[in-house]
Amino acid sequence: METQLPDGQATQAVVPDENGWNGTDHERDLSDPALFVNRELSWLHFNQKVLEEAVVPGQHPLLERVKFISIFSSNLDEFFMIRVAGIEHQFEAGLQKRTIDGYTPAEQLDRIRTIVVQQLQQRNDSLYGEILQQLNGAGIEFVRFSDLDEPARQALNHHFRHEIYPVLTPLAFDTGHPFPFISNLSLNLAVELQDENSAAMKFARVKVPDILPRLIRVDQIDGAGSDTSSVRFLWLEDLIMNNLEQLFPSMRVVQAHLFRIIRDADIEIEEDEAGDLLETIEKGVRSRRYGQVVRLDIGPDMPLLVRNLLIHNLEIEERNVYVIDGALGLGSLIELLGVDRPDLKDEPYVPANPFGKEFDHDIFAAIRAKDHLLCHPYDSFQPVVDFIIRAAADPDVLSIKQTLYRVGSNSPIVRALMKAAELGKQVAVLVELKARFDEENNIVWARALEDVGAHVIYGLPGLKTHAKLTMIVRREQPGLKRYLHLGTGNYNPSTGKLYTDYSLFTSNERLADEVSELFNSLTGYSKHTAYDNLLVSPINTRDRIIEMISREAAWQQKGQPGRIIMKMNSLVDPKTIRALYQASGKGVRIDLVVRGICCLKPGIPGVSDNIRVVSIIGRYLEHSRAYYFSNGGKPQLYLGSADLMQRNLDERVETLFPVLDGTLVRRVRADLELQLNDNTKAWLFLPDGTASKISNDAPKINCQERMMKRSSCRMKSAGIKGS
Repeated sequence: METQLPDGQATQAVVPDENGWNGTDHERDLSDPALFVNRELSWLHFNQKVLEEAVVPGQHPLLERVKFISIFSSNLDEFFMIRVAGIEHQFEAGLQKRTIDGYTPAEQLDRIRTIVVQQLQQRNDSLYGEILQQLNGAGIEFVRFSDLDEPARQALNHHFRHEIYPVLTPLAFDTGHPFPFISNLSLNLAVELQDENSAAMKFARVKVPDILPRLIRVDQIDGAGSDTSSVRFLWLEDLIMNNLEQLFPSMRVVQAHLFRIIRDADIEIEEDEAGDLLETIEKGVRSRRYGQVVRLDIGPDMPLLVRNLLIHNLEIEERNVYVIDGALGLGSLIELLGVDRPDLKDEPYVPANPFGKEFDHDIFAAIRAKDHLLCHPYDSFQPVVDFIIRAAADPDVLSIKQTLYRVGSNSPIVRALMKAAELGKQVAVLVELKARFDEENNIVWARALEDVGAHVIYGLPGLKTHAKLTMIVRREQPGLKRYLHLGTGNYNPSTGKLYTDYSLFTSNERLADEVSELFNSLTGYSKHTAYDNLLVSPINTRDRIIEMISREAAWQQKGQPGRIIMKMNSLVDPKTIRALYQASGKGVRIDLVVRGICCLKPGIPGVSDNIRVVSIIGRYLEHSRAYYFSNGGKPQLYLGSADLMQRNLDERVETLFPVLDGTLVRRVRADLELQLNDNTKAWLFLPDGTASKISNDAPKINCQERMMKRSSCRMKSAGIKGS
């Protein structure tokens, strides 16, 4: 692997070995655990930043602060379902192997619990001590059943009898009734009962049904306060608890206590033994409900007897129990965003279609003329949808090939693919059934596509296909022409409005050749590995990234300043981190924009003092991946689906694609520099793995707001309307 230097002399690229040595330098051991941040703790630091968006006053309108409380809580649920569950398995198996940063499973569990307890307390202090009080002052009120007047209680009891009671199923627990199964993420009531003819205590479980809204709009129920000007909410479980006697008419309800469980939800698949992957995934989704319990949330008033009963029957330890004062399962607060109060939400943003006129006239001519790069959600996601819809209807389009990872429950893209197949076009779709928590949607779409004659592939054994690729083959003069969409995000219009991602439309023949080869590898038995333009995991992504990092160090040593800017969701891969340390040690200036996990420690003298790491947490979820290298004045930029994690580099089919148009390279470079200069929504990573909010005396820069305004101004000057 050779690198061309300014004087034309070739030099061998320096690739660090497993221990971080480059063969000539004998400085600090780059495998030292002190140089790495624990992955799980880094993720908790990320979720802390999400929480700060809610708890720090003045950053967002009130309902947006509630949204961040919900996102923080849902994030934490998933963290326990996947990451904590995996560490629990290691701990119970007696494993003592330390992570790259030096933690044993037991030590990780202990640190996780300490941090999570603090975060939950901070969340609740802010929610109950400030946010809900301010909402009350703004006319959105949470009420308790016991505080309502008699007419309101009667109206709600009537509502309970007709709308809630029919879907409740009380389950007894005694010698004749085994301990009931309790599903993942379910909210439940442990009910203490006493028979009228006996002093013996009995127990029952009542599930709070998740098929009903968690928040009851009291002001919309006749007789319960519909004359009030306030929006009034009652927790569903509060109403159920105050009507338990209807479920146990011959018993005396002594007490009822809320609890909620989180189970291991990671599906394990032995693909060598799975003759039908679709059926295997379906079984795995069903079994997710039955995974090992990893967390039990209870209220502070739960008696020790009931607490021990749950611990014993759920087969958990005290370390799995979290005592939370207030409502459980606060991810449900997302329902509050359904309230029609625009004054308490972010100002709506309607993105424009930057080349809508060209799309309306001839989408394919627009792409033939030049490459187009969109930045969502500042640019509309609709062109991506239109690309597929119009290809499906175009009589000159012969085939459509696409990868689908997360598409959502009502996908116009999949419907367009189905239409194309029905019209006789050759449609080949790789549907990744193993997309975590989207398996059920993907199973439905896979079957629907098969039913209309599309060729559906479920991916390669042992690998998730996470690449975002579409290729359309069209009959033109003088021959067939291929059109590509290459992206950093999913083919999902809903997340296209919330996640920042790039979309490249191109008809470049070199890229089309390699995308064709990649699709052949995914659908057939091709073993093509000679990708010169694309970076493809697990084939060459890590090696090429490390080569380009080392190339910057080589330029630096020749007197040409090295410069690296990388943007990603997570940076975990030890080999890449060591390569970045090596380049920093050679004087290369390295800026990283990492939204989530970052196991690299910046600012360590002699190791990473030339590395700066920032994170942007704002209105939109930063999701794009971009890798920029100055390359001695001939910049190279890659965009795509891959983070720098072992799973993305070794266990997934990923693509990073080059941006070949210099104008587009400069535009993305400007985007990255804007994010690096943000002093409103940016966090600076510190050498200890934590982060601090960036604040300085420079003019305020909110990169997301700047990009919204920039896009709006550009579209306004071009006379293009939003879509």
